[in-house]
Amino acid sequence: MTAIDPRDPAGAIARAAKTYSNWGRWGEDDRIGTLNFLDEDKRREGAGLVRRGVSFSLSQSFDMDGPQKGWRRRTNPVHTMLDTGTDAALGHQGFPHGIGGADDVIAMPLQCSTQWDGLGHIFDRGKAWNGRPAEKVVTSDGDLVTGIEHMAPQVAGRGVLLDVGRVVGTDGELPDGFAVTEAHLTATADAHGVRVGRGDIVVVRTGQLARVRRDGWGEYAGGPAPGLSFTTAGWLHGSEIAAIATDTWGFEVRPNEFENAFQPLHQVAIPNIGLLIGEMWDLEALAEDCAADGVYEFWLTAAPLRITGAVGSPVNPIAIK
Repeated sequence: MTAIDPRDPAGAIARAAKTYSNWGRWGEDDRIGTLNFLDEDKRREGAGLVRRGVSFSLSQSFDMDGPQKGWRRRTNPVHTMLDTGTDAALGHQGFPHGIGGADDVIAMPLQCSTQWDGLGHIFDRGKAWNGRPAEKVVTSDGDLVTGIEHMAPQVAGRGVLLDVGRVVGTDGELPDGFAVTEAHLTATADAHGVRVGRGDIVVVRTGQLARVRRDGWGEYAGGPAPGLSFTTAGWLHGSEIAAIATDTWGFEVRPNEFENAFQPLHQVAIPNIGLLIGEMWDLEALAEDCAADGVYEFWLTAAPLRITGAVGSPVNPIAIK
């Protein structure tokens, strides 16, 4: 993509949407977008990457100590016990022969911690993924067409870490507002000796999560952040990756690169490219291991919860090397 005019977000979005559209690519009934690139051969390739058997959870915690501050009614998870050891010990549960137990419940927005953005999460000028009218796709009953449940069997294959924070940044971190370009992504892949292509699940580490863990959450949920430049839309489309995730709240650089704009790369990537996007992933332990052994590819499984009609889902991604 050529240089962007920061005064014209609408024009840039419209041009990118037209140039990089995947509408109709997998038929008018498609519900999974770029996950179509992640086929049986790609899963076999990913499974063959397991050598040491060491595994990493790429999930942040789901608890009250998270980063959410109430934007668009997003809160941190509320975990409540329904039955406890105290109830059992005091004989309050009414079970026979000394058996007792504990039960609990959690209440949370589906995108309050490590998560996937489903294809019904973002619209472009009234259109959802594959050109469908947004009002006919997502209603008060949920996402009637591209609900996250359709992706539940799909997200497992070859994972690739691009540790842009280590390769491009200072002391392993990119500063807030740093726009990661295609050149940065390519240079990082070259530095790691890894290729990125069709059907891959790419995880991009900026180092922002490491910084906020050290300094406090601050504006992590919605504030300034390093992230992908709007100009990477062509790379996201042309590389034919299945999905991409970052360690930041919003995937793309914040503040955005246009005046009076909000998440313009989302507007191209989700409803037009059909790309599955993950946010707030914890890549720290995996990145340390990759730096130690020089291997930046691995088996990755990251299935969303099968929540009917949801436009996003919590996830506990597991990388195995």
